[in-house]
Amino acid sequence: MLRNLAKFARLRKQFSYNQLSSSHKTLHLKHRLLFLGQTRQAHLSTLGRASNAISNSIHKYPTNFRHISRKFASTANTEETTTKSKFKKKILLTAFLIGATFVVIYFDYKFAQVEAIENEIKEFPSNFERGGPKNLLIATHLTDEKDSEANKMRLVILGSGWGAVSVINELEKDQYHVTVISPQPLLPSATVGTLETRSLLEPIRCIARGISAHFLEAKASEICFNEKLIEVVPADDSSEPFYIPYDKLVIAVGSLSSTYGIEGIKYCHFLKTINDARRIRKTIMDNFEKAALPITSPEERRRLLSFVVCGGGPTGVEFAAELYDFLTEDMVKYQFPSVLRNEVKVSIIQSSDHILNTYDAKISEFAEKKFSRDNINIITNARVQKVEPNRIVYKLKSNGEVKELDYGLVLWSTGIAMNPLTKSISEKLEAQKNIRALITDNRLRLKGIPDSSVYAIGDCSTVENPKLVQQLMQFFVDGDADKNGNLSYKEFQTLAKKIGRRYPITKSYLKKADTLFARYDQDKSGTLELEELRAMFEDIDKKMTSLPATAQVAHQQGKYLGKKLNQIALAHKTNLYPSPSDYSVDIENPDIDDRLPPFSYAHLGSLAYIGNAAVADFGMGWTWMGGLSAVYLWRSVYFSEQVSLRTRSLLALDWTKRYFKVLRE
Repeated sequence: MLRNLAKFARLRKQFSYNQLSSSHKTLHLKHRLLFLGQTRQAHLSTLGRASNAISNSIHKYPTNFRHISRKFASTANTEETTTKSKFKKKILLTAFLIGATFVVIYFDYKFAQVEAIENEIKEFPSNFERGGPKNLLIATHLTDEKDSEANKMRLVILGSGWGAVSVINELEKDQYHVTVISPQPLLPSATVGTLETRSLLEPIRCIARGISAHFLEAKASEICFNEKLIEVVPADDSSEPFYIPYDKLVIAVGSLSSTYGIEGIKYCHFLKTINDARRIRKTIMDNFEKAALPITSPEERRRLLSFVVCGGGPTGVEFAAELYDFLTEDMVKYQFPSVLRNEVKVSIIQSSDHILNTYDAKISEFAEKKFSRDNINIITNARVQKVEPNRIVYKLKSNGEVKELDYGLVLWSTGIAMNPLTKSISEKLEAQKNIRALITDNRLRLKGIPDSSVYAIGDCSTVENPKLVQQLMQFFVDGDADKNGNLSYKEFQTLAKKIGRRYPITKSYLKKADTLFARYDQDKSGTLELEELRAMFEDIDKKMTSLPATAQVAHQQGKYLGKKLNQIALAHKTNLYPSPSDYSVDIENPDIDDRLPPFSYAHLGSLAYIGNAAVADFGMGWTWMGGLSAVYLWRSVYFSEQVSLRTRSLLALDWTKRYFKVLRE
């Protein structure tokens, strides 16, 4: 306060002095000097009076002025301390950032040195040795192979679908020398729809990088089981074939669509890979562009805009639904004439009574009604006779009438068949007698290979169902604990659990032991005799069916096989083997595979998208059919099955853009 008063007095007198001086600039020099002296004297006298007044005030109010002076002094000290503290914090923060930068640079340099040492040019054999049945080059080393991988077991995975990727994701790093061979370097998570292609693909190299696996863009043409060699051909057939050796082999090459020997199948489109989806989308767009030309006749326009789907399974139904979405949503985006919408015709030809016949009957009925409202033509109980360049010929089962249907695009989606590799394997092994897929046991081992070195999963394989009748005597003797020639309810219950552990596929048929026991105890004696047990096993054998060729089965098989391969590698390293149990088959010297649990499939339900609606069949009569809620259930399942954060983010973005587009329209 004192300082402010003094400062105010000085400024006031200075202002008066400057004002007076400036107003007397025209005076004579002698007068100006006199005036200047008088002004200074007045200024000094004023300062003196102000000083005396302040001094008197201090003496009059000593306590208040001392408190004020201490307050201003402490404030000044606090400001000075705060400034110093801020300055010190800035210095420390700057030093920390500089130090952290040097640490990062140091470790980055060290990592680069280690990586350079690991990736330094190695002197691989310039000429590989030749061998095998065809005397081809044997690739004993790969381009990016490390020295630490030389002594590991060689695990080769053929294929890059859901089964193969599930195996890769479950394998532990540095357990095997892993090589993935596939002509398709991308994993398609879906094959058709309104989503962008980039949202559906994930490079296999990125997936394999997690376990330091090697990827070869090539196709396997033949397998030499005795020599454990795989004949590999580059994807573009640009060079001669060569051999890749293996210790463990996983066959997950998928399947082809079954054509049933139909004439003219070459005019059809298939839906197995992302390239198939691209070709279909291009054909649809080309047909719309041709139909929009003014010189196109009405008959030709109707033919171009007629789309036929052969097969009423999940793939064919979802394709028809996505095509309907394109017609109702994307037609506006591409600015096609609205008159074309009335010319579009979508037809489904199904050989059975209903579409989605593997689902619950209520779901089939719901889907048919939904398609009927969307003007999608469903032709049931019909078989395709032949396919011509512009029309398809089919025959109705009811009356044998032959009809024709013009088309601009026809999609073939009926059944599965072997590809050339699996067909050659089936012809080579006597134990392979299935004409549609490779047969495996319940541990996914390929039948006909005695050393448990080859596995088959996914659409290319089928798990052999057990023949309980053939093991009737063995089961009856094992179950008869008291050796009285019959099975009590308790003995049968114990036997049913043991059979379920050895053959998981039988669990669903044996889970209600009390009901089964009462049904087949024909003489109501409270026990089961041998013939009564035989009748039960015969009925169970008739009811058991093969697992469906779906992504869900392939995914579960891949996870099971990946975990089992980890256990096998650990057992080889530690020489600790699991003890025999109910899982083991009755052989004298079971290997590690025989001691581990068999594959058990858990059906989580089947989903299908039917155009702004979806259906779900969870089994045992549990179904879900509806619009928005079912669609979000379907989308959540697809979202959860994506293999990377990138595809999940892009998928969510595409669905969000589609949602806002629908709102805007």
